[in-house]
Amino acid sequence: MAAAASESRVVLLNCGSFNPITFLHLRMFEIARDALLKTGIYTVVQGILSPVNDGYKKKGLIESEHRIQMCRLGVQTSDWISVDNWESEQAGWTRTAKVVKHVAEDVVTKFPGSSPPTVKLLCGADWLEALAEPNIWADEDIEEIVGKHGLVVISRVGFNPESFIYESDVLTKYINNIHIVTDWISNDVSSTKVRRALRRSESVKYLIPDPVIDYIKENKLYFPTK
Repeated sequence: MAAAASESRVVLLNCGSFNPITFLHLRMFEIARDALLKTGIYTVVQGILSPVNDGYKKKGLIESEHRIQMCRLGVQTSDWISVDNWESEQAGWTRTAKVVKHVAEDVVTKFPGSSPPTVKLLCGADWLEALAEPNIWADEDIEEIVGKHGLVVISRVGFNPESFIYESDVLTKYINNIHIVTDWISNDVSSTKVRRALRRSESVKYLIPDPVIDYIKENKLYFPTK
């Protein structure tokens, strides 16, 4: 559906490990799109998953080739969410600000015209909390992500992202470019919990997409080494 003249087009970008991708990762896109549409200002034209580079070296992080494939399997029933493997193909870990900049430049070529869509980083309230922590993120990276592009933060009942913003001078500076959306349908699924269940040979059906479960079994991922 074409955007009305008064609407601003948005591309939602979610950077993460996706180790493995869960239904919560996918739900975040749907929740964010609904909320932005209800403002009457925005229309979301694309969602993008960007799996982190292997150089991130997070404990338990499996190879990006597997995480990318699981993401592709996870979005195969979506007509608007896709997977970008640029970040995972870099020589090493890449700052999120650089990934956002790359996607924004790519969007210009994919959506030609005088007014290309704006890329907004989609994240959870826990990620915003880390962004507000002093001496963890460089102010220039926050300026690039939040000031130039923007955030869509999916919060859960019990979280107070407004306090995270208040505690950060640079986030407060760009508060009008941060969209906070509360997820009222509680979903506590996490990749960490899925991996734990798999290690214990417990069912993860209805926590992650069936094709992802099949891929994990076929490639013997996350299961305990015998």
